[in-house]
Amino acid sequence: MLTRRIIPCLDTSDGRVLKGRRFREMRDVGDPAELAARYDGAGADEIVLLDVTATTGERPHAADTVRAVRRELSIPLTVGGGVRSVGDAERLLDSGADKVALNSAALVRPGLVTTLAERFGTQCIVVAIDALRVGEEWMVRGRAGSEDAARDAITWAAEAEQLGAGEILLTSIDRDGTRDGFDLALLQAVTARVSIPVIASGGARGADDFVAAFGAGADAVLAASIFHDQDTTVGDLKRSLAASGVEVRP
Repeated sequence: MLTRRIIPCLDTSDGRVLKGRRFREMRDVGDPAELAARYDGAGADEIVLLDVTATTGERPHAADTVRAVRRELSIPLTVGGGVRSVGDAERLLDSGADKVALNSAALVRPGLVTTLAERFGTQCIVVAIDALRVGEEWMVRGRAGSEDAARDAITWAAEAEQLGAGEILLTSIDRDGTRDGFDLALLQAVTARVSIPVIASGGARGADDFVAAFGAGADAVLAASIFHDQDTTVGDLKRSLAASGVEVRP
């Protein structure tokens, strides 16, 4: 049985961690380095650090935030937000990222995924997909959910794999921050189309939701609100998952 990963997410802007609901109603929840240290100590398998205003603000990811978070970690760090070029990716990797995540830039220039994969290796490249349900389909949104990318999310996930992505970070905008559980239908549709790991994001409430996401094909589950608000800890969650038969890292 494959070991499943638990990944706290830090959405940042101007050096602070924010959390919203369906990508809106953002509230300040703390310092990224302090939260990263807390989650590392609690047993997180990785951290995802996303600058949620870098793209809309037409600026690169704040490298000083990456360095501050990296100093607190003994686990892998994925960094996204404002990655538009090889230089942007290289700067983040030099600042301490183990992987870089692309979203909007990949939609505009899909070849950038291939370029980065060839330069740094597929294991370093994550394509983040923010999906919104429209009727019976899920459509991709770009620029922090503010723009319709006119792409089907399942098709785009398969294309991203072919382009060289080593992992998919799949976020349901409909479920983001709601604690209504993951969009399992979306997750199942994507995991059925790709062979690379998929990180499920959006809607985590408790251990049962994580179990369901893993059952739907997720290789890892990302969460924010439940950790930021201290509804549970990574350690407590892992103990619950282990009791449910999910193989997790200590």
